[in-house]
Amino acid sequence: MNVVRGAEDGLVLPGTRTGREPERSLRPGPRRLTPEQVASRQRERLLDGVARTVAANGYAGARISDICRAAGVTRPVFYELFSGKEDAVIAAYLGGTRIVVRAMEQAYDAGGGAAAWPTAVRAGLRVLLSLLAQNPAFAVMVVEIECVGPAGRRARAELLASFRRFFADAPPGPAGVDRSELVDTVVGAVHAAVHRAVDEGRSGDLPGLLDSLVHVVLAPFVQVDFAGEIGRQAVSAHQLTRE
Repeated sequence: MNVVRGAEDGLVLPGTRTGREPERSLRPGPRRLTPEQVASRQRERLLDGVARTVAANGYAGARISDICRAAGVTRPVFYELFSGKEDAVIAAYLGGTRIVVRAMEQAYDAGGGAAAWPTAVRAGLRVLLSLLAQNPAFAVMVVEIECVGPAGRRARAELLASFRRFFADAPPGPAGVDRSELVDTVVGAVHAAVHRAVDEGRSGDLPGLLDSLVHVVLAPFVQVDFAGEIGRQAVSAHQLTRE
């Protein structure tokens, strides 16, 4: 089982496991599990089946029968838990992205939070990229959620809005620029870079984006220091050429 360890220890994304692992099967006969526990286990298996089926076939090509087969769950049970494919895909996406954000928050706080915002941002982004790289089936949902329609766009908007939490400790930013618009623009740029890599089949390369994304996030809010450093470098270069 491919599970990312570290700040996100114990957090498993949809699609990480298969629905047919022996330890997750529900055998016939007397059970010690309550009906609620049985339903919860079946739901988890179906969410894994959703992520794996969507990753293999795309949202449009994912059939409920394929999802049930991947999960090892019957079609009647599927409809006891979800109203249809759209409902199941949204549940898998929202459940997985909330896990990702929770893991990022843990890493962000461990990285220093408000006391060391640039370091904390880097820690959070590292977890985001690592989780998606190590869980490629779920990473595909970052792209495929757009095929779901209005409900998919609302789910994506919920995810992007949750990233605003990481800018609460950021410096004020440039004067005269609406802070909320700036934050949403930066978040959109990070999402676009991740989306492009996944869409091109490069989920495994996501950790390599870390330095670029850290720069994208930090630059608008530390521009005074950045500009000062550029200025010092320019002066030094000018002096060197004169000498």
